[in-house]
Amino acid sequence: MKGTPDPGASKVPAITLGFWVIKIAATTLGETGGDAVTMSLGLGYLIGTAIFGALLIIAVAAQIRARRFHPFLYWAVIVATTTAGTTLADFADRSLGIGYAGGSSLLLALLLGTLFLWHRSLGTVAVESVTTPRAEAFYWATIMFSQTLGTALGDWVADTGGLGYGGGALVFGALLAVVVVLWFRTSLSRTALFWAAFILTRPLGATVGDYLDKPVADGGLALSRFAASAALLAFMVACILLIPQRAGRHPGEGERTV
Repeated sequence: MKGTPDPGASKVPAITLGFWVIKIAATTLGETGGDAVTMSLGLGYLIGTAIFGALLIIAVAAQIRARRFHPFLYWAVIVATTTAGTTLADFADRSLGIGYAGGSSLLLALLLGTLFLWHRSLGTVAVESVTTPRAEAFYWATIMFSQTLGTALGDWVADTGGLGYGGGALVFGALLAVVVVLWFRTSLSRTALFWAAFILTRPLGATVGDYLDKPVADGGLALSRFAASAALLAFMVACILLIPQRAGRHPGEGERTV
């Protein structure tokens, strides 16, 4: 039936180097884009969250309804999760006053709870299982919580930890490098390593985004949030067009998943 998803079709891209390049660009765009709306336009965190939350709901609905993998649609949803995650984390950390530690702890609990329910319901959290609307719902909920957690973690390390945005980016970049080494040098679960890398790319992008647009006095480069967002968006579009994008088989296939 037209418009009905194919239950046997993968709706997410193959996990390649190009995937990670675009993912990091998307997470950085989420930071600069979210800050552009909430800070540069002065709309505040609550209104920014409402705007990006509405866009996220529309994008996820379109993605779940799609019959097959569409690169631009998929990455539009990823960007929607990063921008909504940025404004939501900032609202929780700053407007609600629970702080970076409280926000990170709450979001970590929500992320782990979502992964637990996903595994309990479908028997796996491996991305190759994302071929049904139910699996997609869990997949996007997990991504949304991971993106929001990443924003809080990035701010916690950069601000409370005193490392600054450049130092925070180095920390999360180093942790991501450790995951890469574990991928190639160990037999640890590919599913677990995938989610570890996916989660770590968000605070990496958040700290890089803050480094680009925060004032020089705060350790940033003070670039225009709109210019930085436009440049990141153009880079993403170029990558999607130039790097082969296909629905593919994912880490963990052919082995026991978790």
